[in-house]
Amino acid sequence: MPEQVDGVDFALAVYREDGEWTAQELAHDVLVDVDTLVHALRRFPGDGGALGLIAIDEDFFVVVRVAGAATSILLSDITAADEWELAGDALDHLGLPMPEDEDAPEPAGDLGILADMGMSAMDMGILLDDVDLYPDEMVSEIARKLGFGQLFDDTIGLASA
Repeated sequence: MPEQVDGVDFALAVYREDGEWTAQELAHDVLVDVDTLVHALRRFPGDGGALGLIAIDEDFFVVVRVAGAATSILLSDITAADEWELAGDALDHLGLPMPEDEDAPEPAGDLGILADMGMSAMDMGILLDDVDLYPDEMVSEIARKLGFGQLFDDTIGLASA
């Protein structure tokens, strides 16, 4: 039996089918590692695959995109890998070393993971540099750029600003 992941703020699978966005909560037991998460995301239909949007303990978020055999990962903060297994596993999948104690918070992975959907790598980088935003607020902004902002906010219970 997989272990439960503590501190999950939200875990959603989001996909677009026939032009309509759908969001479904992911069971927390699929968040133990990237492979389990990818396997769960492959079950969802979608014109361009499925996105996994996960935020943990108001500390970091992970975007995992599966489309066919391809998997892309974006981790919002490498320093989360010291405390959170999912973040460490994301770094491992990206082929990156665990952060050193003196490393500053910075993203890892594909900043252009959603470029073809409306969120350029440059916009993603600017968003991730905003130290005043919590992970749920960052993902809400991503969702807004991709066209499912209200659905995302309603699903996770985030009050619109």
